[in-house]
Amino acid sequence: MPVTGRPRWSASRWTILTFLALLQFLVAVDVTVVNIALPAIGADFDADARRLTWVVTGYTVVGGGLLMIGGRLADLFGRRRALVAGAVLFGVASLGAGVAPSLPLLVLARFGQGAGEALALPAAMSVIALVFPEARARSRALGVWAAVASCGLVLGFLLSGLLTELLHWRWVFLVNPPLVAVVVVACLLLLRPDGPVTRAPVDLPGAALLVAAPLLLIFGVIGLGDREPDVPLAGAAVLGALVCAVAFRPVERRAAHPLLPLTFLRHRERVVANGATALFSAALSTTFFLLTLHLQEERGLSPIAAGAAFLPFAVALVAAGLGVPRVVERLGITRTALLGLVATGTGIAVLALVPAASPWAVGVLPGMLLVASGMGVGLVALQNAALHGVTEADAGIASGVQRCADQLGGSGGVALYVGVGFSPLSGPGTDPFLVAYACALAGIVVAAGVLLLSRPPRR
Repeated sequence: MPVTGRPRWSASRWTILTFLALLQFLVAVDVTVVNIALPAIGADFDADARRLTWVVTGYTVVGGGLLMIGGRLADLFGRRRALVAGAVLFGVASLGAGVAPSLPLLVLARFGQGAGEALALPAAMSVIALVFPEARARSRALGVWAAVASCGLVLGFLLSGLLTELLHWRWVFLVNPPLVAVVVVACLLLLRPDGPVTRAPVDLPGAALLVAAPLLLIFGVIGLGDREPDVPLAGAAVLGALVCAVAFRPVERRAAHPLLPLTFLRHRERVVANGATALFSAALSTTFFLLTLHLQEERGLSPIAAGAAFLPFAVALVAAGLGVPRVVERLGITRTALLGLVATGTGIAVLALVPAASPWAVGVLPGMLLVASGMGVGLVALQNAALHGVTEADAGIASGVQRCADQLGGSGGVALYVGVGFSPLSGPGTDPFLVAYACALAGIVVAAGVLLLSRPPRR
């Protein structure tokens, strides 16, 4: 019997969405929850900032690089199986991170968290796409999904400050396992069992290239930004990243069962949506990073106060995400995505030009609210476009590609934009925040241009 993603019994599909959204929240929180805890982790393990970088990027890069194969495994072995297995792996890796006795083992556990996310989230997103086949209901469901994910990213800063200051940094990971157990039980009870396993090989070379390319790029960009960079090593890493990226297409062309079927690239709307998503996420993740530094370093806020400053952002994000269906009905998906990009770009420009001495409510808050509104509207619209016309056969791969574009775009954007902005090569007297914000804004402009050029002509 084919897997439809419908509940096993008569449970409401909104109940299913609630538990899937809880898993999405935990996964999203772990993207940012370690940021404020990094000094405490470094003190415990006697690690400098360069080594601590991998605690953040290791999770997002491994997760983003394996999302494609996660979507493929969901299509081959069943969505419920992939969802439960990924959630269990994420929970076990979270426990390992919480009790890790050394930094290498902590980074290894973060890799495990990323792999669990890569297996669970494409399956969860494809379940949502199939449980909500109607356009309006799917827009509402994806609005909730995106709002929960975005709030998790924002609240990760606040939770990190609270747990690190009041308890210990290990609790930023140890809160995950009991909540993941609730999600696993709910999935086993609410989702119909999968059908027979499809016997087909998995494209491991393609998956390896997708992970290696961003890891090498980030390693090289971070290395080139050092005060005394090892230029040959960093340059070799960047070159290796380019080789992996270029080799991906011919490897997929020769693969019997490619990770990314080349027929997928013929779907113009999905390709454009995923490209715009990568650029959009790069700008958003960079803005998160820069804004956190600005609040603590330039405005002198404590970790808890800096996390609390993001609460208006979260409220605006939820409101925008829940209002997307009505905007899509009036403007269409492409115009809604453009509206989100314009709002976000305007907010980034405001934040870039805010004087450090200006009051928070006058300088920072307006830019935060614009970015939040644009993020809530734009990402949901782009997710709708990326899942356009999905079926049982390709829902998993389409979801995996969308999540891969989102996550790799975000991690790559932080490494590239922040690396350029804070590099000594930018020149003395240059404001690194302004340069990094300018790079993010340029990415927004490119994404908007791609969407405008790809719009079908009116009849």
